[in-house]
Amino acid sequence: MTDQPLARFDITPDDIGRVVGHFYARVRADAVLGPVFGAHVTDWPAHEEKIAAFWRNAILREPGYDGFPMREHLSRPDVRPEHFPIWLGLFHKTLRAELSDLQALQWGDLAEKIGQGFRAGVENARLRPDQPPRLI
Repeated sequence: MTDQPLARFDITPDDIGRVVGHFYARVRADAVLGPVFGAHVTDWPAHEEKIAAFWRNAILREPGYDGFPMREHLSRPDVRPEHFPIWLGLFHKTLRAELSDLQALQWGDLAEKIGQGFRAGVENARLRPDQPPRLI
């Protein structure tokens, strides 16, 4: 019997790394997201490894990720709510190209939930003080 929590779904660390690498190749080529990421990411291999660690933690429950993704998004004024649907579209396209249908569906569902949270966080952080918060 193991003390390690079970993975959310069946996928390997290599699958995660491959998806992350192909996804960021699409991001760099995207006319909207490429410049935003390019303004902040100076070491793509390190960034991709950090994001792969995020997903290994989120999916496989593997320790090793030490970041604050909401803070990272909020601290960059050029990250806007309308970027998240583009991000998710590219991510879903990458998932469908790289994984089985079931894996793409499972990971895509998790990405949607996380993306909605980030988008709402960015929107709420940029509201005027007299505006009500946006609820997911």
